Amino acid sequence: MKIFFRYQTFRFVWLTKPSGQRFHKSHPPGAPLTLADFEAINRCERSLPKNFNFAGDVLDQWSQKEKTRERPANPALWWVNGKGDEVKWSFGELGSLSRKAANVLTKPCGLERGDRVAVILPRIPEWWLISVACMRTGLVFMPGTTQLTAKDILYRLRASKAKCIVASDEVIPAVESIVSECPDLKTKLLVSLHSQNGWLSFPELFQTASAEHSCVETGSQEPMAIYFTSGTTGSPKMAQHSQSSLGIGYALCGRYWLDLKSTDIIWNMSDTGWIKAAIGSMFSSWLHGACVFVHRMAQFDTDTFLDTLTTYPITTLCSAPTVYRMLVQKDLKRYKFKKLRHCLTGGEPLNPEVLEQWKVQTGLELYEGYGQTEVGIICANQKGQEIKPGSMGKGVLPYDVQIIDENGNILPPGKEGEIALRLTSTRPFCFFSEYVDNPEKTAATIRGNFYVTGDRGVMDSDGYFWFVGRADDVIISSGYRIGPFEVESALIEHPAVVESAVVSSPDPVRGEVVKAFVVLSAPFKSSNPEKLTLELQDHVKKSTAPYKYPRKVEFVKELPKTITGKIKRNVLRDHEWGRT
Repeated sequence: MKIFFRYQTFRFVWLTKPSGQRFHKSHPPGAPLTLADFEAINRCERSLPKNFNFAGDVLDQWSQKEKTRERPANPALWWVNGKGDEVKWSFGELGSLSRKAANVLTKPCGLERGDRVAVILPRIPEWWLISVACMRTGLVFMPGTTQLTAKDILYRLRASKAKCIVASDEVIPAVESIVSECPDLKTKLLVSLHSQNGWLSFPELFQTASAEHSCVETGSQEPMAIYFTSGTTGSPKMAQHSQSSLGIGYALCGRYWLDLKSTDIIWNMSDTGWIKAAIGSMFSSWLHGACVFVHRMAQFDTDTFLDTLTTYPITTLCSAPTVYRMLVQKDLKRYKFKKLRHCLTGGEPLNPEVLEQWKVQTGLELYEGYGQTEVGIICANQKGQEIKPGSMGKGVLPYDVQIIDENGNILPPGKEGEIALRLTSTRPFCFFSEYVDNPEKTAATIRGNFYVTGDRGVMDSDGYFWFVGRADDVIISSGYRIGPFEVESALIEHPAVVESAVVSSPDPVRGEVVKAFVVLSAPFKSSNPEKLTLELQDHVKKSTAPYKYPRKVEFVKELPKTITGKIKRNVLRDHEWGRT
């Protein structure tokens, strides 16, 4: 994609002189909350402040430290696209530019505090700019991947009653095809060099916007973001996070798992549509004043990836196990990484063999972490702890992680059960607030004195946790969470499909992939299976997000005769993984 600003030519736009430091009224300039305070809040040693805003209380504070030289001369954001374009913003520049963006959202876009904004952008600087601008104005941002189809976008806009969508060129056709069905949508903001009828131009409005903007004094538990998360049945749920659950809740993660300092440069490969991008490329990193490195890389390429590590002084790398599985196929000893010292992975289980190969070839450990959209990082292999290959580490603060049975009883070491978090008298502030408009699903996450993750695992006698699988049917492929119901719903729309069941299937690179068992209608039973497989795959790609399509398709005469789809999938999944 062509980035909407010609960064080399218009770099003066990004270097606007930062406006003055501002803190909330409840935090006088002489005594702002510090990183130590945030960590104490995370440990439950200090109460949550009444008001908190990540842009005002964290980013602006780092901007002030730049002025007094308490922070090293390290960019806050460092973006490249592999074609010679580069953007480097200090915290001061990020502050000034995000204030301009905030004025665009509130003035020409007419948005007000509490309004919901769908943000569907690739890895371009404007994603960070818009996200911070939403914080400054008290808007609720809802990230989405650019792989979303028209049907996906329609569901998200209608379910959330979004007032605005911020999108890039590749999303325009999908949005235009469904916008008439979204009565709540008032504004379409386009991040592009090109104009589009019916869309406001972000670059044009941005250039004339004022850099003077007073950060909204948001409550600590006021909504900040909504993430759509897949489940086994029905459409994705809207997991809502507060200003503090994201803005303060990752302080300990940044220190103990990511091992970040203000001198570090972290490259987190997550797609901007996922909460892992917010965790690793915004909140954890900027809480510690580290530099967030971003490579545009629309399509993953191992050579580009390795060249980037040898060219730029990246100290910290975080990516899905799939990436490491691909990298260890190369002769890594040929590459001299410039400054890489700490490597992390998460989003799906890591093969012990990949961990060992990575260490042999690079001399670096791989620190696996495990978490959820709803509650953040739950377990991790932290710096200084022994790594047990295949384990996702120990429980992390502030959580008390346990393995429980179906009645909420704690199981002893070595017994398989559900991974759960023990609750105290109050709901942890770092939890998601709720599934919006779905109190039944929100309540279903609680079993007795525990929050239930929906994953199954085992804890050993040393307190290390081992992932077994989903308690439900969600498929985790290359770090993407895929609900089988969504794929089955797409397949049934095709005239060839009478019935289908979608399950995970083992894959040496992606860990697991989507496999569809399909019963064909009479007119298609004599079709060429290879051609029909491609046709069904293309159909799913067009009907839902392309990453959800079944990479494997098996045509069967009938599916297991059971009452529910869940039991049917369990039978097929056990067969697929050799458990029957």
